[in-house]
Formats: sequence, C-alpha cells, structure tokens
Amino acid sequence: MSTKRVQLFGVEIDSLRMSEAVEQVIQWTNTPRTGAVRFVVTPNVDHTVLLQHNAGLRDAYADASLVLADGWPVVWAAKMLGKPLPERVTGSDLVPALFSAATGGQPLRTFLLGAAPGVAKRAAESIHAKWPGVMVVGTYSPPMGFEHDEAENLRILERIAETQPQLLVVGLGAPKQELWVHRHRDKIEANAALCVGATIDFLAGEKARAPRWMQQTGLEWLHRILVDPKRLAKRYAHDAVVFPRLVWREWATAPRGAHFSK
Repeated sequence: MSTKRVQLFGVEIDSLRMSEAVEQVIQWTNTPRTGAVRFVVTPNVDHTVLLQHNAGLRDAYADASLVLADGWPVVWAAKMLGKPLPERVTGSDLVPALFSAATGGQPLRTFLLGAAPGVAKRAAESIHAKWPGVMVVGTYSPPMGFEHDEAENLRILERIAETQPQLLVVGLGAPKQELWVHRHRDKIEANAALCVGATIDFLAGEKARAPRWMQQTGLEWLHRILVDPKRLAKRYAHDAVVFPRLVWREWATAPRGAHFSK
C-alpha cells in the first residue's frame, strides 16, 4: 500500500484512516521480515514538541514504516495549515482494531513488551478472552534503566526471538519506546512493531481511558491530567506553550493560500 505523507513540524505523517492503517499492519504481520522490523509511531502534541530538540527521536520517525497522527491538536493543525489528515489514529485504538481484524486461520502471534510487572500478563488474559484470533506468545516488563544495560537489551531481544511473534506491542512510553525499537530494529525478530505508550495498561484494565465523548472532542488530555496530575500537569503545561508556537512557525513559513484546507 502506497500512502500519501504530509510534512508537518519537521516530520512526515501518513495520511491514513484507521481501517487503512489496520490493513497495512495486518499485511506486514503476514509477511516474513527480510530486513529491519517495520515499526509504527503515533505522534501526539508531546511527541511533536519532543521532536524539535531530540535528534534520536527524529531519526526514529524518519525510519518508521508508518507515522500516524495520535493527537487531535495535530489533526486540527494539519487541517488549518492546508495539509489535512483524514482522521485521528491513536495507538490505543489501533491495537484493539488490529486484534479485531485478526480472524484468519492462524492466531495473530503477539508479544507484549512494557508496563509494570504483572500488567502485561493481565493484558494477555484480557486479550485471550476478548479476541480469539490473537495468541499472546510472550510478555515482559523491563526493569528501570534497561535501555542502558546491553545485557538486559540482549535478553529482551532473545525473549522476542524465542517466541517469533508476528506483532510486537511496545508500551515503554515516549520517547523511550521509539528510541529502543529504532536502535534495535535490525535485531527485533518480529514482522511488525507498534510503539503505543499506555496501551498495555489499558488492555489490562490497569488504567482507564477517557470516556468516548472526551476522546472525540479532543478532551482526552484533561482526563489524563485529572487521573495522573503529578506526572502530566507540568508536561502538558509546557506543551500548551510550545505547540502553538510550532503551529505559528508552520503557518508563517507556508506558501500563501495554503491554509485552512476544506
């Protein structure tokens, strides 16, 4: 599937609907890997801000097989700047959609990497109960600081290789998950990898997503702050200052007449 990409905030974002993203990833999971693992990233406002000063994250985004707009502000900004994206495609919605699409003869072999100890196992139980077309073949919660421990990184790669998953779901938080997958992309023995933040926690019932109406009206950030103010309030306050500046910069440098696409 060839997709149109739009240039925004120094990265290229794939102009895809959820159904199209699911179709593409399912195709990859059914295709043997011949080189580096195909991986998906999902930029929201915070990622967009991080990208401006994190060269490693920009490199990861440049090599990603799919870049899907996770945040409503990113989608709204794209429309205002004359580079419309068809819809928001969040990582936490993409994973269940993929599981629902896994209805072939063989279960979709999936490995869950991330979340706190025990959480991925509970997520696996929930997945098996809800999606019979998915088989979780492995779970692992890396210790703090694992990304700096070469022996631990090797153990993780060996665990993945032992189970030979078609799909690797990575929930390590940004930018750690994107940097880790990009760094080890040539050694990850999976057909496709998804960098999807708190998705494993959501699947396990460890964390609750915002009500659907908040998701659809762009207020999911408010729900997240109310649930986890100590961790997120400062970050979101910073993003609320920086992101409008990025939008203004894009606006100021865009060709005349390119704004407010219908």
